[in-house]
Amino acid sequence: MSHPIADAPRKSPRQEPVKPSVNGHKVPAAETKITQDAESKPRGPIRRGISLVLGSIGPTLVLAGFAAVFWYGHHNDWRIPKFAALTGDVEPVVDDWCEEHAVPESICVECDPTLMAKGPDYGWCSVHGVHNCTLDHPDVAQLKETPTVPVEDLERAARALAIAPRKENNSACEVYQSRIQFASIESVQQAGVDVELVERAPITESIVGNGEIIYDPTRQASMASRVPGSVWKVTKNVGDPVEVGEVLAVIDAAGVGDIKTDLLRALAEQKLQQQNVSRLSSARAAIAGSRILDANAALAKAQADVLAAEQSLRNLGLPAEVGELQGLSEQQVLDRLRLLGIPDELRAQLNSRTVTSNLLPIRSPIQGVVVQRSVSAGEVVDPTRILFQVADVRQMWLTLNIPLESSEQLAIGQPVEFRADGSREVVSGTLDWISTSADNTTRMLQVRAVLDNSDGRLRNETFGMGEVILRQESEAIVIPTGSSHWEGCCQVVFVRDKDYFASPDSYKVFHVRSVRLGAVNGDVTEIISGVLPGEVIATDGSDVLRAQLLKNNLGAGCDCVAE
Repeated sequence: MSHPIADAPRKSPRQEPVKPSVNGHKVPAAETKITQDAESKPRGPIRRGISLVLGSIGPTLVLAGFAAVFWYGHHNDWRIPKFAALTGDVEPVVDDWCEEHAVPESICVECDPTLMAKGPDYGWCSVHGVHNCTLDHPDVAQLKETPTVPVEDLERAARALAIAPRKENNSACEVYQSRIQFASIESVQQAGVDVELVERAPITESIVGNGEIIYDPTRQASMASRVPGSVWKVTKNVGDPVEVGEVLAVIDAAGVGDIKTDLLRALAEQKLQQQNVSRLSSARAAIAGSRILDANAALAKAQADVLAAEQSLRNLGLPAEVGELQGLSEQQVLDRLRLLGIPDELRAQLNSRTVTSNLLPIRSPIQGVVVQRSVSAGEVVDPTRILFQVADVRQMWLTLNIPLESSEQLAIGQPVEFRADGSREVVSGTLDWISTSADNTTRMLQVRAVLDNSDGRLRNETFGMGEVILRQESEAIVIPTGSSHWEGCCQVVFVRDKDYFASPDSYKVFHVRSVRLGAVNGDVTEIISGVLPGEVIATDGSDVLRAQLLKNNLGAGCDCVAE
């Protein structure tokens, strides 16, 4: 039997309504339903806009804070201000810097010329091609006292301008009026600027060219055998000194013996015909005149044969004196002709009875030194083969190759100096020839100088560098090479102000000075005009001043620099 209560249906816990509570108190179900209906109801556009604005205020304030920090750091080099600055207890910093001239504006002499008055401005000098010419107006020089320009400086400048074309400055340029200023001596040192004095030094201006020393061709001789034969004896070697007419070698040539035989026969025939003419002439009355005429003709022919044979020997360099031979016997004539031309020192070594009569000595026509030998005893030779070369080395030739554009500066008689490659010794000569044509390939002009070589120091085919001296100055005004600059239209140097060290507060100023350059000799360059000895100019680091000068002039719109 079932229990009535147990058999009744039970309700699930999920099906029972949940009653909300507020602060522990139960809320009626009706109020809960009203609240849920209110929350599920959509809000209006005004309420949504107000809600969006109120929600974005926080992020906007954060971004604005970051922007303020960035702006302050950018304008204050990211330095944290001092507390006194934040509270307003310090005075504001005044910007005292001239960006254009890189010095404090309060001492900038370019922005405020009243701080340091400029010197006199004499403008352009058409004679020397510079502005504020120190040769004509020495008072512009940055020296404690106004110097006196000697006449020699004016003469030197005139010679320098006359001897060669010089790079010209622009007369309309106004850069010379500029000044380059530094804030302090320390800033000059930090910029790496060094200075040196303008001095005097010897200067040589020349035209340089590569050259070669050779034997003087007018003092050189080549010897060969005048007839075919074989070398019987060689008496000289390379390097041996020889005198005029000295024997270098002896050739055994059959042709020489034939000519001597012809002379011997001609002499005998001449003697016979002379006797015949004398005999017929003494019996003129008893014989026909035609026989006398025939005898005279035969004598004339015999005399001609003697002259021909004598001339043939002379052509070989054998001096046969026919007049001395005509009174001798045939054996005596033969003895004379056999060793004709052989020097006594060689005759002593020979047996005049057995030696051949074909001997032909090779003699030197000049005094000099044997510079080439290409023969040995026993060799067969002919007239086409050079056996010896002899050169008079007491005088040599120097040939230089000079740029064609420098030809107008050359003149006969100018001194020439030459230094061989690898040698410190300088040899001197005189220019004696200038070619009338330029080389087709190199477009160089060849010139020649004669060099004295009495001591024998010079060598043939020696290469090196030579220079034709245009002028030499013993007391030229010079500056270190590289301390001048082309700033666009003028060659300038930077001259230190004469009051640079007058006091700690003196302005550290360099004056821009246009100059005219002359000859360059290694580490020094000649100044024709523009500065005077004793002035101080910027040398190392002067390109820093040039850069500042170009910056200033470009900022000022200088037309000259842009040219």
